[in-house]
Amino acid sequence: MDKKYPTTYHFLIKVSDFQRNFRVLTTDMEQILKINGLKKNFSGQKAVDDISFSINQGSVFGLLGPNGAGKTTLLRMITGIFLPDEGNITLNGNPFEPLRDNGLIGYMPEERGLYKKMKIGEQVLYLAQLKGLSKKEAMENIKSWFIKFQMESWWNKKVEDLSKGMSQKLQFVTTVVHNPKLIILDEPFSGLDPVNANLIKDEIFNLAKAGATIIFSTHRMEQVEEICDQIVLVNKGQKILDGTVTQVKQDFKENIFEIGFDQPVLPEHTAIHLFNLKSAASNQLKIQINEGFTNNDVIQYFINKGLNIRSFHEVLPSLNDIFIRLVQGTPEARQFQH
Repeated sequence: MDKKYPTTYHFLIKVSDFQRNFRVLTTDMEQILKINGLKKNFSGQKAVDDISFSINQGSVFGLLGPNGAGKTTLLRMITGIFLPDEGNITLNGNPFEPLRDNGLIGYMPEERGLYKKMKIGEQVLYLAQLKGLSKKEAMENIKSWFIKFQMESWWNKKVEDLSKGMSQKLQFVTTVVHNPKLIILDEPFSGLDPVNANLIKDEIFNLAKAGATIIFSTHRMEQVEEICDQIVLVNKGQKILDGTVTQVKQDFKENIFEIGFDQPVLPEHTAIHLFNLKSAASNQLKIQINEGFTNNDVIQYFINKGLNIRSFHEVLPSLNDIFIRLVQGTPEARQFQH
């Protein structure tokens, strides 16, 4: 940079964002799942009310919403556990038929369903064969996953002997051991310590890279921002938002920026009509640029004041903030307020 401009700018891109966007750009964009107008009532109560969306093959898709929003009912219709009252599902290009398509899906429910008294190895083998694998194929896949998750010594143990985190790893293996095209994970990180949570997270990325499609259902918005390409947000049985994570955050941005300086910022530096001051530290500001002005206007203003800018980046809203904004004032919003 020419010496007459003492300012430098560091525009940072999170590695996870780059990885997520790169995966989307290099993945076959064929839609593996289409949901059209699904409805489901229980005793006159609308659990799912006319929800539609589609999911691209090889993507990690986030199904979000507070407890009781209708997420689990929706997943149970996608897996064939419940039949919809209205609407239809297309899986892998064909109308969904639960019996025929059972082997295409791996489902890890929030309420874990392993047989506590059964030996772990026999149980995984049994479940893999239920999904259509031969004994030889099942044993090869089980061995691979057990080595990957350091579970080789578990074969003759029983589920009741495992900790919650160990049971969670086992449940994940039973979900993916038959190489399903569509993997549905309902709160998969519940009960996991950070090390095992990262292990599962890495495998989610690997499975998507290999062509599997993952539906990740949770009420933990911060997890979704890290691993999902696309999201649907539901509340009270209705879809209230969908799109890519990047686009949703762009749609709800508020022109807020954080600026770091090489020297302290004085009060007179912020008394200006270009922006509203959100917060200030000795050498850092968070501002909201007023309508009619641009980033360049603000940068030029501080250059003219003789301040050296160390960093300048936009602050996008979190998915948690966006959800609260959409349902502000409702009981559901309180689940996400800290």
